[in-house]
Amino acid sequence: MNPSFSLTDALAVADLHTYLSRASRVEEGSVRLIAGSGILAVYTAILYPRGLMDETPTVLGLRTFATGADVEFDAVVPIRSLLDRIARVRETAEKEDAPEGPVEIRLPLEVSTVTWAGISPPRGGWRSVGETDAAQLRTIAQAGIAEVADAVPTGTGEQLVQRVRAEVWGRPIDGLEYIPAGAAFAAESLGFLGDDEPVTIHETGTWTRLTTRRGHTLIRRPSWSLRR
Repeated sequence: MNPSFSLTDALAVADLHTYLSRASRVEEGSVRLIAGSGILAVYTAILYPRGLMDETPTVLGLRTFATGADVEFDAVVPIRSLLDRIARVRETAEKEDAPEGPVEIRLPLEVSTVTWAGISPPRGGWRSVGETDAAQLRTIAQAGIAEVADAVPTGTGEQLVQRVRAEVWGRPIDGLEYIPAGAAFAAESLGFLGDDEPVTIHETGTWTRLTTRRGHTLIRRPSWSLRR
């Protein structure tokens, strides 16, 4: 039987549904869920390379939720299947006028061919290295979205689309070391950027993290970029 998890209440379930819905509009693939110590970490892939010659940066979204302390699992499941299960749970709760309290969700069948899910961002060891502002990231994201749309007409082949996306979203952001434009795209697409909220920047190993109170954007840097 597939594992299940419980979120604290209906509001948390709605929050998870919104996050996954946003992610699926960008990349309707899979989602990785890691549960342990009362926390459910939900990773979504926004950008990642599709082959050896693909220079698209690896950019992931992360939201965390409180869950049952005795639940432990690491699973990769289709994002659409999980969204369907969450929708059914919410619909049932509304029909039955369920009381406030924990809401249980059972995972769909796992998938095993997701390359990005084999890359595990560190859970600890992060150090603060600065901050930026949401307005700058939003401007970069919107400019990139427009550029990709102009460069990729309807009906363009997947290979060309991927090459354009790699070029646009792989560009470094001026003044932000090792952070590609794709990180701004991810943060905006996932709804992590507030109006006047600062975005803190953290690093550990080959990873950079952009954090707001709404969520985390994780960027895997090339190994040669390690600070000395």
